[in-house]
Amino acid sequence: MTEATRVETATVSVSHAAELLGIGRNLAYELARRGELPGALRLGRRIVVSRKALDAFLEGGRNGQADATRD
Repeated sequence: MTEATRVETATVSVSHAAELLGIGRNLAYELARRGELPGALRLGRRIVVSRKALDAFLEGGRNGQADATRD
């Protein structure tokens, strides 16, 4: 598949989401299990992360959640 025909998926793996967030894989899975990983979806036995929700979280759109880094 050439670069021009590469399809971007709507979801990423939990491992890839962890890389993007700069956290460990185990922590990312734990956050997903607790419902705290933005965009985490269970599909059967698999957990995937919505690229759109993760991008929004990284851009600061946290759906009303408080920003822990602000005073």
